[in-house]
Amino acid sequence: MRHYACLFWTLLLTCLSPLALGERLRLVSDDWAPYVYEQEGQPRGIDVEVTTQVFARLGVQVEWQFMPWKRCLAMVEQGQADGVMDIFQSDARHPYLLFPAEPMSVVEFVLFQANARRHSVDNLNDLGNLRIGTSPGYDYGTAFNQASAFQREAAPTHEANFGKLVLGRIDLAITDRKVGQYLIQHMGLQQQVEPLPLVISRKAQFLGLVRKPGREALAQAFTEELRRFKQEPAYAAIIERYINDPKNILDAVEQQESSTAR
Repeated sequence: MRHYACLFWTLLLTCLSPLALGERLRLVSDDWAPYVYEQEGQPRGIDVEVTTQVFARLGVQVEWQFMPWKRCLAMVEQGQADGVMDIFQSDARHPYLLFPAEPMSVVEFVLFQANARRHSVDNLNDLGNLRIGTSPGYDYGTAFNQASAFQREAAPTHEANFGKLVLGRIDLAITDRKVGQYLIQHMGLQQQVEPLPLVISRKAQFLGLVRKPGREALAQAFTEELRRFKQEPAYAAIIERYINDPKNILDAVEQQESSTAR
């Protein structure tokens, strides 16, 4: 059995196109700390480190480029980059993107409140007449996107939303739980802002590879290697480092650009 497994991987890796011969993959993303972001000109983040290590095992080098999300989407749709990091799957994207079967991580959108102005929220119906701080074009799930009982007030960055929250200019802010927790640490708001228990939606985010010859095999190899890596202590160590050390995201949130839905 072991012999057949080795043979399978040998055949698969030979099909990875010239990418497996040391060429670089150019991956684009916007700043989405702690998953992926740029700090002092260097790529950082949980999914950056995981992706880099997984591709290194496949003999593929990665070049990272950061830009506004809307431009990221345009570049991969036009084939001007090799892939995009931390993107949601959709039917509209499948014609030009391949998605490994294993997600990079899971986004959990929750609401954040100012401790000075608390709200009891058990479901979306409890948001009636409230002002919710959002990010332009983000997809928070069908139920939230289509709800009409509350007002949405977009801000150019998550940091701006939290600033408005503390000042009472909005009632609640919505973002990913990990992003919000890092933002609280970065802005020194540990005693002023907290998440609510209600989960608005959960979405898996993936590496998206531009459809080109050989990319199907690369996506499959990436899937298998990522699944193995997630079982190793090195993967847990990456998560632990970014969760427990807020210095890893200093200045990252300030660099976030206005963006469309991931």
